[in-house]
Amino acid sequence: MQNKSYLLFLTALLFFAFSCNGTSSVDENNLHEGDDTIPTEREWQLVWADEFDGDTLDEEKWSFQFGTGRAEGLTGWGNNELQYYTDREENVRVEDGKLIITAKEEYYEGRMHTSARIRTINKGDWMFGRIEVRAKLPQGQGIWPAIWMLPSGDNKLWPRDGEIDIMELVGHEPAEVHGTVHFGTNDPYNHQFEGTGYKLSEGTFADDFNIFSIEWKNDEIKFFVNDDHYYTVNPATTSQHGLQYPFNNPFHLILNVAVGGNWPGSPDYTTEFPQSMVVDYIRVYQYL
Repeated sequence: MQNKSYLLFLTALLFFAFSCNGTSSVDENNLHEGDDTIPTEREWQLVWADEFDGDTLDEEKWSFQFGTGRAEGLTGWGNNELQYYTDREENVRVEDGKLIITAKEEYYEGRMHTSARIRTINKGDWMFGRIEVRAKLPQGQGIWPAIWMLPSGDNKLWPRDGEIDIMELVGHEPAEVHGTVHFGTNDPYNHQFEGTGYKLSEGTFADDFNIFSIEWKNDEIKFFVNDDHYYTVNPATTSQHGLQYPFNNPFHLILNVAVGGNWPGSPDYTTEFPQSMVVDYIRVYQYL
């Protein structure tokens, strides 16, 4: 009993020290009622979360990205996407405990569509952990929602330093999401990716909320939908292409809804606007 008490005291002390060292601590009693997906305390500790309980986006946790990607040296954000990203309430808002990112068909700054893209860079950057997002997704030809991660820090290059796509959906396939990693060298033309899809047995991801998550450890990333493990990444994933494994470094989170692009194609006469990705919560756990 003495050894057990000492271990419990040490765990509590380490958690307190971590929470006071530049990482947001979270009151687990304030999580939404009815949630039964929180990992047990013996496995993970909650270190960052956004429950979207206010009436505006928390800019201590999130930053906006704007425009068409031109400021970043990209054309259509590198994918020939059609939207212009804004911070307008029409495109991104917090309401009734949910984050809502909406793609609209409207003329704005020379583009025919608008949407929003937000990220946690320099406000939420992690190396390893369980990252969990409960969301309901949009659908329709040319609609492309994503929950994904890019490396943090200075002088980062894509695809050399990696990309982790926790969830992507192309709107003409509303019952299937994809988990993918991207990697390569300093040359953007030397780009490789590996991933797979997860398909619902019935219905679509627009019908209801689902939980998209990764469990990310040293030399391993596991992908889940509703705690159903469907894909694993490890150094063999990149070494089969003769490339280094770049995922043992800090990354930040990005949420967006794109319109058009190389993968989904453009909207057509069947596409209904507006289309929204609705996020109930985002939670980040780490071993402490």
